[in-house]
Amino acid sequence: MIDVALLGIIRRWHIRDQIPLPEIARRLGISRNTVRRYLRSEVREPAYADRQTTSAIDKYALQLSSWLKTEASKNRKQRRSLKQLHLDLKELGFEGSYDRVADFARKWKVDQTDRVNSASKRTIPSLNEILGAKNDLNSCEKRWDTSDLNIEITKNANMGTTLGYYDLK
Repeated sequence: MIDVALLGIIRRWHIRDQIPLPEIARRLGISRNTVRRYLRSEVREPAYADRQTTSAIDKYALQLSSWLKTEASKNRKQRRSLKQLHLDLKELGFEGSYDRVADFARKWKVDQTDRVNSASKRTIPSLNEILGAKNDLNSCEKRWDTSDLNIEITKNANMGTTLGYYDLK
């Protein structure tokens, strides 16, 4: 990755001050090839590395996730509020604000709903997948087994398409 500060120095010395490449390399203590590479680079806007920061809540993420999971399975009236979870985290030594806990809970909830939605999309096939490309026939019947569930689709010109399923247990 090209250092933006070094790139600025090299360009200023070469373009504005008309200092030759070997002299720039000698002053900076880098090779002439590096100076050439910096001058040939097409970088106009600096590309900074992404900041890797740790949040105050990272240490308590597993604990808070487990609390949120247990609270989600309870009835609404029996659940602890996020304020109470924040106070419980403070007792464990958490020094962050309530907003950090609320933001974590919001992201956790979205992540959980995405997992549930993606899991349901994978396990239950759509009607088009089951019927396939030949769904224009007047009468057809297909069976689809998904572990313990047997899905039966019957397409009849008189009755239309019906979808039935029953448990094999």
